[in-house]
Amino acid sequence: MADGVRDILRPQERRRTVVLPRWRARYRLTPWWGRVLVIWLLSRVLTSAMVLTLARVQGPNPWTGAHPSYVDYANIWDGRWYNIVAVAGYPSVLPVTPDGHIAENAWAFMPGYPAVVRLIMFATGLQWNSVAVFVSLAFSLATALVFYRLMRRVLPGETAMFAVVLFCVAPLSPILQFGYAESMHLFFLTVALYLLLERRYVLLFPVITVMALTRPTGLAFALALVLHVGYRWFTRHTDPYPPGERMLSAGVAVFSALMGLAWPAVAWAVTGQPGAYTDTELAWRAPYIGYQELVPFSAWFQGGVWWLGMPLGILAVIALVLAFGMFLFTPAVKRLGIDLRAWVVSYAIYLLAVFFPQSSTFRLLMPLFPLLGAVAAPRSRIYRVVVVLVSIAAQWGWLLICWGVDGADWTPP
Repeated sequence: MADGVRDILRPQERRRTVVLPRWRARYRLTPWWGRVLVIWLLSRVLTSAMVLTLARVQGPNPWTGAHPSYVDYANIWDGRWYNIVAVAGYPSVLPVTPDGHIAENAWAFMPGYPAVVRLIMFATGLQWNSVAVFVSLAFSLATALVFYRLMRRVLPGETAMFAVVLFCVAPLSPILQFGYAESMHLFFLTVALYLLLERRYVLLFPVITVMALTRPTGLAFALALVLHVGYRWFTRHTDPYPPGERMLSAGVAVFSALMGLAWPAVAWAVTGQPGAYTDTELAWRAPYIGYQELVPFSAWFQGGVWWLGMPLGILAVIALVLAFGMFLFTPAVKRLGIDLRAWVVSYAIYLLAVFFPQSSTFRLLMPLFPLLGAVAAPRSRIYRVVVVLVSIAAQWGWLLICWGVDGADWTPP
């Protein structure tokens, strides 16, 4: 009998005496924010190494001389437009091309990010290039931290942390440390989505204000709020929807729509031209399809035809829309919850309505980043290692194709 008791207890004793590897024990004792910080730091070191490698072989270009420093190289392309906004503001008279069309100008770049950089420049006396990189890095870390909290609302802790890994090593993550507004915008977008899930509608007003003046997403977020309000109304019998919350949620939806129209209205007021903002945006697609009027939901089909011809271009866009719609109903995406899916749908509709597909479209897809929670769902170690390695390789590919300048470049980031 005593031997039988010992035989029963031995496995339990062995389980109690299992010693975890030191690194795993430390990992378990590290708070969530410490884990996110380590992930973010390692990813930035890796990405910085790739950027510096590419900068060493970069020749003279419209923005820098040959072999630029990191901060100089991180502020080419649209970074120079944000710099212009910070130091010179916006033109009251729109520039025109020789044939009378509105030319590319600063009104396409919203004031939120350059205003923050300008404020720090004033406080520190430092120059644009270094401050812009610092601001982007700071907001990228803040986004990673809030993104974990957002994912933790809908996913288990381990999966949420891997979603943060995917965010930090995503193919376009280098732009999170360049002189672009993406880091700042993603931070306020992540905060807005978190507040939406928490149903803290009052706090959404100031967050949406800054978000909508950093990147043009006010209208898309308004649609997401309309879907949120509709869902809460139809489920009010099982999920109480008090009158106060109804008024606040509807009010913030209207406010977001107004903020989505605010910047075009400001451009109109300053320049005296009603289409100042939209005509400026259209100037960037003119090299592809010429100067045309903005017709909602036409640009993707125009782009499809430009890239692939008829009828393949039209069929490709239709197939892309159908495939994306089917993806939204996969189990992994459905686990993200109704509100995050509402945002993804709303922003995708916004992109389909107003943007022309070209190399910058990859950057414009970044606000769909809650979908990383679905990509992070499989728990296979092999799958996760492969996804991370593919993402890192895609970073290098994006830097080569879109960021590096070869003298006759038509693939802007």
